[in-house]
Amino acid sequence: MGSQMGCLFATLLVVSVSLSYLPLEASANKYYYTSPPPPKYKSPPPPPPVHNSPPPPPVYLPPPPPPPVYVPAPAPTPISYSPPPPVPKSPPPPHPYVYASPPPPYYY
Repeated sequence: MGSQMGCLFATLLVVSVSLSYLPLEASANKYYYTSPPPPKYKSPPPPPPVHNSPPPPPVYLPPPPPPPVYVPAPAPTPISYSPPPPVPKSPPPPHPYVYASPPPPYYY
């Protein structure tokens, strides 16, 4: 690892020293970037517009549904308390007949 760093340092030192001996303006002119020369021919005019087709018809969007109409709920019918109708009373059951034993025979 140390030898690689030493080699890299030596290479950078050699390059920087050799570049320092070059005349500054010569190197600057040599590597100066210039924009490309303008073209010598005139660019052709844009083509004439082709027959314009009519714009597409607007997309039909159905109207949104109307908001629901608020219908108030009917008022609840008041609960009136009425007593239950009277239950008709059934007649009392007939009294069970008590059959008396026949009278004893009468002897004269």
